[in-house]
This record gives sequence, structure tokens and C-alpha cells, in this order.
Amino acid sequence: MYDTDKRKLLSALCHGSLFISALFVSIGIPIGILLISDDPVVKENAKEAINFHFNVWLYGIIFGVLAWLLIGIPLLILLGILSWVLPIMAILQSLSNPDQPYHYPFIFRLV
Repeated sequence: MYDTDKRKLLSALCHGSLFISALFVSIGIPIGILLISDDPVVKENAKEAINFHFNVWLYGIIFGVLAWLLIGIPLLILLGILSWVLPIMAILQSLSNPDQPYHYPFIFRLV
């Protein structure tokens, strides 16, 4: 069996790293946890956090380019809101149900 408190902490750290996503170093937190943890649920949460980082960056670039056409401004606002709301939901789910990894909706999974 895996330590539930450790699982909660590491999973919350993976998803919480998204709050400092303006820095590219923030992706290092879930990568580091993915590499050092042997817990399968923590590894899945780390992969999801890494994938969410990539998706936020990709959508940010696309919507930023579209903002020059004034189409992307509402999309950038929506992305900003979702990049805060979805990690909060992931942290809450990781703490309330530590035996199941959180899966972000509407993202491409590269890892």
C-alpha cells in the first residue's frame, strides 16, 4: 500500500505547480515528482500536470497570435480563467479522492 498523505501532498504539488506556470521552471516540479515517485497515482497526476502545462502554453501561443486579429482576446481571458480553475479542481479532487488520478478535460496528452 502507498502512503495516502504522501500521495495527497505529491499530487497536490503536481497540480499546484501550474500556478507558477509563467516560469518555465514550474514544469520541473511534476517532472521531478514523476521521476522520483513510485506511486502509480502520483505518476498519473504528474503526467496530467505536465500535459496541462504544455496545453496552456500551446493555447496561449495560438490565442496570442489570434489576439492580433482581436479574435483571441476573449479566448485569452477564458484560458486565463481555466488555467486557475482547473488546477484548483484537480487539487481538490486529489485531496478528496487520493486513490484516483485527476484527468483534465479538453487537453492533448503528449506524455
